[in-house]
Amino acid sequence: MKLVIIEPLGVPQEKLLSMAHEALPKDLEIVYYDTRVTGTQELIERGKDADIIVVSNLPMNGEVIDGCKNLKLLSVAFTGVDHIAMDHCRSNGVMVCNCAGYSTVAVADLVFGMVIALYRNIIPCNDVVRKEGTKDGLVGFELEGKKFGIVGTGAIGLRTAKIAQAFGCEVYAYSRTVKEIEGIKYVSLNELLSACDIVSLHTPLTPETKGLIGKEELAMMKETAILINTARGPVVDSEALAEALNAGRIAGAGIDVFENEPPVRKDHPLLNAKNVIATPHIAFATKEALVKRAVIVFDNVAKWVDGTPVNVM
Repeated sequence: MKLVIIEPLGVPQEKLLSMAHEALPKDLEIVYYDTRVTGTQELIERGKDADIIVVSNLPMNGEVIDGCKNLKLLSVAFTGVDHIAMDHCRSNGVMVCNCAGYSTVAVADLVFGMVIALYRNIIPCNDVVRKEGTKDGLVGFELEGKKFGIVGTGAIGLRTAKIAQAFGCEVYAYSRTVKEIEGIKYVSLNELLSACDIVSLHTPLTPETKGLIGKEELAMMKETAILINTARGPVVDSEALAEALNAGRIAGAGIDVFENEPPVRKDHPLLNAKNVIATPHIAFATKEALVKRAVIVFDNVAKWVDGTPVNVM
């Protein structure tokens, strides 16, 4: 059998291949590509003979899946699979496994990096001190005592909730699955948006969550509230959010995800809105998380080869 690692996974090549050879059967042929390509024909060319493909977030559309004639397993080095043509995988008998859990710590860390940067005006403070300025107009807020709303209480949402509690926040949550967790108050989405000082999004992208936060939802939020999106870009209506920020209807936003993968065009509405901290879809990407991800992705392959697949989507 042939395994193709179709793009780099953020782990040095020598270490990554060592991990692969240690985890996988010795007779499995491994091919590694150390560059990213996004063209459909280029992806087909790389994967056309593969029984197994390891992919992170390259666009594995229906034409790519159909063009990889030998493909039996897609081991996705990502939590979400909205970039995978799942319908074509099912119709072609291709199993898809994901890597849930590898970035739980990393994403929650960035949430609070963004919250604190917004609350304490860290970027404007850095700018003004370099211009021989003072703190005038830059006095910020404390987290203690704030109402912290979490939309989606999977592993990342719950990790975020735990950290928020450590800061002394009152935690509200909205999720399709209500869990009995001490210190978390489950409410409707409308109540969460209207009550909370901070709203952090942790939902997958599905037909139900696309556009979950739009003009009407933003209008429910406090003028002093901030919104953090480390989930998926289309969960939020970017134009409506930019309009709300520019009109002062909410106070700020931390955005790690957009409608498309970076690079994001310069004229994107959120890159030209007030009080936005933007990062290039990096919440998941720490040195530690990328190693955790490689461990899971190769374990998924090994379990599938053994006939005991895990993390099946």
